[in-house]
Amino acid sequence: MSSFLFSNEPLKEEEHITVDNTCWDILVVDDEEDIHQVTKLVLSDFRFEQKPLRFHHAYSAKQAMDILNSEDSISVGLIDVVMESNHAGLDLIKFIRNDMANHDIRLILRTGQPGEAPEESVIRDYDINDYKNKTELTAVKLKTLLYSALRSHRDIQTIERHKQGLERIIDASSSFLKCNNVQDFASTILSHVADVMGLSDSDIYCAAAVNKQYGAGAKFQLLAASGAGIAPEQTALPDKVKSRFIETHNRKTSSKSDHEYVGYFTSQAGLETMLYVSKKGLLQPTDCQLLAFFANNIALAYDNLNLRETVKESQKELSYILGEAVEKRSKETGSHVKRVAHYSLLLAKLVGLNDYRAEIIKLASPLHDIGKISIPDVILNKPGKLNDDEWAIMKTHAQQGYEILKNSTNDILQCGAIIAHQHHEKWDGSGYPQGLKGEQIDIAGRITALADVFDALGSVRCYKPVWTLEEILTEIKRQRGQQFDPKLVDLFVENLEQFVAIRDQYPD
Repeated sequence: MSSFLFSNEPLKEEEHITVDNTCWDILVVDDEEDIHQVTKLVLSDFRFEQKPLRFHHAYSAKQAMDILNSEDSISVGLIDVVMESNHAGLDLIKFIRNDMANHDIRLILRTGQPGEAPEESVIRDYDINDYKNKTELTAVKLKTLLYSALRSHRDIQTIERHKQGLERIIDASSSFLKCNNVQDFASTILSHVADVMGLSDSDIYCAAAVNKQYGAGAKFQLLAASGAGIAPEQTALPDKVKSRFIETHNRKTSSKSDHEYVGYFTSQAGLETMLYVSKKGLLQPTDCQLLAFFANNIALAYDNLNLRETVKESQKELSYILGEAVEKRSKETGSHVKRVAHYSLLLAKLVGLNDYRAEIIKLASPLHDIGKISIPDVILNKPGKLNDDEWAIMKTHAQQGYEILKNSTNDILQCGAIIAHQHHEKWDGSGYPQGLKGEQIDIAGRITALADVFDALGSVRCYKPVWTLEEILTEIKRQRGQQFDPKLVDLFVENLEQFVAIRDQYPD
């Protein structure tokens, strides 16, 4: 080792420093003080990708294990073979790879006694990255070895960051499928952008917007913005961000700088999605690649959400149209089905059903009387009380409604079949057509039954005048546990103001 420059000055114990990505951490493991001195001296001016080295010193395999257990930032380990035992270095290799399961750190064995650990068998049997005799390791060769090891570690870390980022993207993208509307979608974007980049919300500012591909650049719709102290509901954007969106719309391509990224992606529906992200620190190539993947998924998810909302709106409109057609035939108001739908949604949420199930009940409830299309006009619109024969015919509308809808595979129509069939069943078992009792009646049928009666009593019918709210409330309480589910009645009474507000919002 004649090319090494020795120093007699002992090495001072290095303080633990928090990882800040401004240097490369090197672990030197050797029981010879001179080796530590020489290694640090030779590599004192070493730079890789403009970052210096930071040394951690261990004089035995045991000390090295302690350092590795407390430091997760070590990039390269320079390890002596013979220390407290003839195979201490080899045992340390096994500990790192097997016990710690650390396969990222690059491990280089250095030995002054090659006979104790033959090179060929060591390279074959131990997961190391190089093996060198100390006598052949000149200053130039040591630096060359370190360049190679650090490049390898950097590439492994890049792959791992991509892997973790893609896992976060997959996790984030799957949550898009759970979004029921644009507002949910926007908040989902914001909650995951920082996570995809592995940062805290306070480290970045992000905003998402959509526009028509061939519309005016300034006409974009802001989905949401967050970060850097911005509230999620804020709609005002900084002028710089507005300019970036307009520039991106006009250029129709993604762009990036040291601190900013603007992703641009188009959809089959003729829309464009733009994602703006700015970071306090430098944006790494990995950041931009992950954001590009994520922004592309945002565009696809937004396209699908729009399609789902279009289908959903179509289903809702068809449900209302069918319900209103039946109501008009019986000379009742079309607003009845809208009110029943909203009452049913409110009851479903109050009773604890999830948003999807509650929405299905809302869209299906307007179909509760669909079977009345089979009832003759003379019975349907008869003023006053029906006779026994007429009442027997009228009661068939529940079964008829079920028969009309039962063969559909659509969730809304399936629920509509249940509601049509069961909304005249009663909690005490005295209802029709099946005489179901208590929880034998589907929750959708129980909910719609209460919603329908509340609205019908408060509306003009050919066979009765409008009841006052006090009269309606008295009747519903009287029917608690008889016609209606007691729990639903209690929830209705406790939240009466909300039901009255819905009635006032959709007048006849």
